[in-house]
Amino acid sequence: MAKIGLIGIGRWGKNHLRSLSEIDCDLVGISDVDVKKKKLADECGVKFFEDYKQLLKEVDAVVITTPTDVHYKTVIDCLNAGKHVLVEKPIAVTSEQSKKLVELAESKNLILSVGYLFRFNNSIKRLKELVKEIGEIQYITCRYIHSTKPPRKDSGVILNLGIHPMDILNFITGRRPVKVFAKKKNLLSEQFEDSAVVMFDYGDFFATIEVSCAHPEKKRDMWIIAEKEKIYVDYFNQKIVRYPLTVTYEKVEREEPFEEGIVANEPLKDELEYFVKLVDEKDQKGILETENIGEEEYYTTRACELSIKSAETGREMEII
Repeated sequence: MAKIGLIGIGRWGKNHLRSLSEIDCDLVGISDVDVKKKKLADECGVKFFEDYKQLLKEVDAVVITTPTDVHYKTVIDCLNAGKHVLVEKPIAVTSEQSKKLVELAESKNLILSVGYLFRFNNSIKRLKELVKEIGEIQYITCRYIHSTKPPRKDSGVILNLGIHPMDILNFITGRRPVKVFAKKKNLLSEQFEDSAVVMFDYGDFFATIEVSCAHPEKKRDMWIIAEKEKIYVDYFNQKIVRYPLTVTYEKVEREEPFEEGIVANEPLKDELEYFVKLVDEKDQKGILETENIGEEEYYTTRACELSIKSAETGREMEII
């Protein structure tokens, strides 16, 4: 069984620690610059390292949950040390950095996965199946909003929050947008936006994303308006409601809406179990073609960059 290490024990890192402690894996140790976090290592019965480079000497793979602005350096160090990596999103603060990390992982034949949690959410996995059944998509609207905790100081809401619905859109449709137009508001900081609306052009349909860290509601949801059905997805609460509805100039045909029987899961735990499985298979069985979504992270980070640029310039941007 592969030996796993965890780098970064902040608010989200603690959730990773809990999940890693509950799944079938060999958690060797954790690392954090705050030596007070050693107490958590002692509670879990694992080693503590103030310097993550010392942790790298004892593991086969790492999970990185450090602040976004140090992802790039940390991932580079881990890949250069020959370790497989699961890094929380976004992989880096620029698409150029993302591309370099993807290329480095490929050159070293290492797994580089990104923490797109909602790919492992049962409601999103079911939605991906339903998209094939509901006819031509007209448009999609998404929300990723809250004010439940203070805004992050290492990135704005487009890169921090918007990257999730961006990835969900590409995941469920199997496509990438060709153009983007965005508007943003910098109320709290000159550097980072705190609210934004992003519109993606997929060619034959469009999708909008509302992101905010200043909204009174906490919502992670989406409407898909399609030819045969209209679907509402609350992926925070793992709920799907289907509305059979066809609208033409001649008539409107509708049936009673109904809810899908989604069995809620723990996406973070499933994500970590999947990563451990990839590492075990690759190291023990010599399987080379493991799933690597690092390249997808490059395109998603690029979409975030161009969304911010569009909001700053007032122009629609081609996503290349």
